[in-house]
Amino acid sequence: MLRVRECVLSNEVITADSVETALWDAIVVPEGIKERLRNQTVLSLLVRPDLPFAMTALHGLCTLYGPPGTGKTTLARGLPAQVARYVGGGAVRRIEINPHGLMSAEHGQSQQRVSELLGEYVPGLASDGVPTVVILDEVESMAVARSAASLAANPADVHRATDAVLTALDLNAAEHPHLFFVATSNFTTALDEAFLSRSDAAILVPLPEPEALRKILASTLLMLADKYPALGELARSSVVERIAEAAHGLDGRRTRKVVFEALAQRLDTVLDPGSLTEDDLATAVHNAVAETGQPEVSRAAR
Repeated sequence: MLRVRECVLSNEVITADSVETALWDAIVVPEGIKERLRNQTVLSLLVRPDLPFAMTALHGLCTLYGPPGTGKTTLARGLPAQVARYVGGGAVRRIEINPHGLMSAEHGQSQQRVSELLGEYVPGLASDGVPTVVILDEVESMAVARSAASLAANPADVHRATDAVLTALDLNAAEHPHLFFVATSNFTTALDEAFLSRSDAAILVPLPEPEALRKILASTLLMLADKYPALGELARSSVVERIAEAAHGLDGRRTRKVVFEALAQRLDTVLDPGSLTEDDLATAVHNAVAETGQPEVSRAAR
């Protein structure tokens, strides 16, 4: 039988000078998104311990939502290092949960596991009072919209599991103000309305705009340029800007991968990545965009 501790993917204390800052820096999103996430977290961790829940109505919950591959989970993982410099002790614990492991086909098991994990086990891990960020990745698997539950999915258990999530959030909001939950979701329509209403902030992490795509492509090429210097010239050229225009519709994760897809197109570039050309990169972007079904915004890079 599954034990709830098996759903905890990581539990570590992170400081402001941690290498974890690289996670935050690696994600290219509008700066306002990072600022809002950081500020909401710091505000919650500083204000809630000194004020009653009845006064603030803050649940210590932020939901990051948007298409897959936009960096939601990586932002959540990098958040503790950003927050650590503003809280007492200069450190923040990060607990990452795999909600999928909590769901069970056995009657009543999902509810029991959720209650035990979020209501007892996680607060126990943070019982020393260290400010703690708890990551609930793809939270729609445990906070299913009850109004949309199908008969085939055993709606009674769906209701019970979602109820358990809400009860745990309410309990932690009142009794453990040093806990801050960051939930990520690719499908907010699948999230229960009562869960969303408990979010102190719901932040959209959108698909990257061309300038963000340019930065992602350039940073990936510059990383490779440490070993293959010729790619540095390509990264700094106007070529990348034109290719980024053509990459419209790709998420950040796929945009990074498209550089390696370009390298894999020819054996010559596999054996010598420094020989990558504009045409190689443009072809890979064209193919990737075609696979998404998105119309190309620009054909200048082809």
